[in-house]
Amino acid sequence: MKSDSFQILGIALLSLGLWHPATAQTPQVGLTLQTEDITGISIETETVPEDDSVLLEAPGQLQLMFPYDVRLVKLTLRNELRDWVDIDFRYDPTTQEKFLWPIPELTKATYYTADWAILATNDRLIRGSFSFSFGPEAEAPSAIKAAEALVLESISAGPNTRYVRPPPTNIILNQDQPSYDPPFTIKLEDGQAGQALDLPAEPR
Repeated sequence: MKSDSFQILGIALLSLGLWHPATAQTPQVGLTLQTEDITGISIETETVPEDDSVLLEAPGQLQLMFPYDVRLVKLTLRNELRDWVDIDFRYDPTTQEKFLWPIPELTKATYYTADWAILATNDRLIRGSFSFSFGPEAEAPSAIKAAEALVLESISAGPNTRYVRPPPTNIILNQDQPSYDPPFTIKLEDGQAGQALDLPAEPR
C-alpha cells in the first residue's frame, strides 16, 4: 500500500474510535477490600459512650459524631459472649455528621461492643468499634480483654495453636429420657423350633 493509503486508513480508524493510544486505567477496588482506614476518620470520630468507658447505668442510646458527612451503613451491638442486641438498625442513604440511635434496655453483661461501618469520600468503606461497660462493679473493657488474652495464652498448647471460644451451651434439666418399645420376639425351645420349621404354611 502507498503512504497515501496508510494515511486514509489511519484517518478512518480514528474517526471510528478504533485506533487510539493505550492508556492505563486505575483498577476499581471493591468495598470488601477497603478495610484499612487511610483517611483517619475513625480516629477523629467521637462516640457516646466513649470507647473503654465505665458507666454507672446502662446507656439509652448510641451516638456517633464524624468529622464530616458520611453514610452510616452498619451499626450493631453485642455483649462479650457475642450475643447480639436487636437495636432495629435501618440504613438511611442521607449523609450526616451526627447519628443518634436509641437502644433497648440492656441486661447485665461484662461489657458491650458497638461495631459501625460508613461510606466516606469516594464510597470508601470504613469500619470502627467502641466498647463500654456499666454497673457498680464494672471494669474497663480493655482490662477484661487483656485478662482474657492472658488466660487464652496460658492454656494454648504452642505458639502456633489458636484457641477458639466455644459457643454457649444450653443445659436442659428435668427432662425425661425417651423410651422405646423393644421389638416383639418369640423364644422357642430346641424341639419346638424344629417342629415349627416342619409345619406347612397355613393358607391365607
